Parts: sequence; C-alpha cells; structure tokens
Amino acid sequence: MVRIGINLLGLNFENPLLLASGINDKVPEQWIRAHEEGAGGVVTKSIGIEPRDGYDNPTIVELPCGLINAMGLPNPGWRGFLEMVEGYTFDFPLIVSIFGGTPEEFAFLAEKLSDVADAFELNLSCPHAKGYGMEIGQKPENVYEVVKAVKDATDRPVVAKLTPNIDDITKLGLAAEKAGADAVSAINTLKAIAIDVYAKRPVLSNRVGGYSGPGVKPVALRAVYDLAKALDIPVIGIGGITTWEDAVEFLLAGASALQIGTAVSLRGWGVFREISEGLRRYLRDEGFSSVEEIVGLALEE
Repeated sequence: MVRIGINLLGLNFENPLLLASGINDKVPEQWIRAHEEGAGGVVTKSIGIEPRDGYDNPTIVELPCGLINAMGLPNPGWRGFLEMVEGYTFDFPLIVSIFGGTPEEFAFLAEKLSDVADAFELNLSCPHAKGYGMEIGQKPENVYEVVKAVKDATDRPVVAKLTPNIDDITKLGLAAEKAGADAVSAINTLKAIAIDVYAKRPVLSNRVGGYSGPGVKPVALRAVYDLAKALDIPVIGIGGITTWEDAVEFLLAGASALQIGTAVSLRGWGVFREISEGLRRYLRDEGFSSVEEIVGLALEE
C-alpha cells in the first residue's frame, strides 16, 4: 500500500503537490479546479493591503522552455480578498500568499487574513514589483524582520518564499528559520527579459519579468538541495516541475512538498493528476510506502 498524502505545517495534504502562487490562482474557482484535478493544496495569488491593477499588457511571454511574466502583483487588496472568499468552504489546505513593503504591512495582512488562511506564504521574492518582493527579500536581515513580525501577529504557520536572485540562498533560509519560519519555499522566478527583434524593444510592458518553467529547474533543484542541507525546517520546492520525474528529483533533493505553476499554463490542469499518479507508481516500483521515505535521500553522503 503506497501512501502519497503528507502532513506539513501541521496540515494534512492528500499529496505533496500544491498550486503555486502565480498566474493561475486568482479566484476561488481556480483553487477548487486545481484540487479537483489532483492538487493536494493551494497557494493563492499574493495579496497586499491596497488593490492593484498590475501592469498593462503584455504581461506574459512564452519561450521554448518556460514563461517570463511581469503581472505587477494584481490583487483585490485584503478587504476585497475577504469579500471574494466569503461563502466558500474549502476541503483542502489554503495557503494565503501576502506581500508588503515593510514588516508592519506583512504583519497587518497576516492579522486580517488569519481567519481564512490555513497558513501564510510570505512573498519575499517577486522580481518585478518595485518596492516589494525581491527588493526586500534579497537581504537576510529583512527576511528575518518580516518573518518575525508575521510570527508575532498570527498563530498560523508561516512559509518564507525565497528569491534565487542572490549569491547564496541559504543565507535567506537561515534568517527565516532563525526568525521562526515554519518552512521555506524556493524558488521564485529568475529575473529575465525578452526582446522583440522587429519592434526592437522589450516585449513586456514592464520590460523585466520573472522567468519560470522547465528552464529554471536545475537552478531551483540546486537551491532546494542547498537549503535542505542547511536548514532544520521543511523546504517546499518550486521551479520547473512538469513531470513526475521532476517531482521525484525535488523530493530526493530534500523538498517535503512541491508547488506547480507554469506547468498548468503549458500542459493544463491535468498535470497534477499525471504527476501524482507517476509519483505513486515510482514509490511502488521502488519499494517505498510513503513520500516521506524518499525526502532527502540524495543528500546522503
């Protein structure tokens, strides 16, 4: 009997696959669709204090090995978010992603949204929104202050989402752990650009965006591997997970759970079921009875 359900952050997930915060998770109907298609849990679009329209189109460009997006953190604000989820009940863990410009803003959002969130993911890594995300999250001291402020404001589990746009991501992970984070997630997108050779200018309205998809997988896998070796808290792997083999690699590298985002855009919602079924077959064929048994096996000397 193979069991692919996991317990993480004190929450029970049907499997280790979560819908990632990004471009496919703006409204409850998308979260429910992800779960119906096989996701074990959901991370929402990042929510801020005030509503944001985001950047003008074009905001996404498709490349041979992924996407570059610069959405500009569009969201309804915390009040609009509460109105949006009113009347819904979710039979899966809902992790609410939040962003702010200061530790106080993060803490305010955590306090206001604690009644609807099973856990929080702190967006410390968006590469294209001025004054937010990566601009805060590249410094370990800022990561520490934000995580600590949120931990003081809520009793919900806290996950720090880390940027790869730094010389050593473990510095950020160690700062989050020291501040009391319950887990870290890595990686967010890589800072990138695409240029239209005929228009002779950048494709995206914001010029610079975040690169995601299969092309970033080796970078993400290395980050998860390094973090899992350095930290005592769980690591949630993100970045280019498209097949069950990708998922297994991240688990072997030390990820306790996985987030999938760009693969939904490239392959459709059914990617969750495809990966979970492949993971189940792998565990059975290799003689394992649970996901936990393979987490971190590649870390062993």
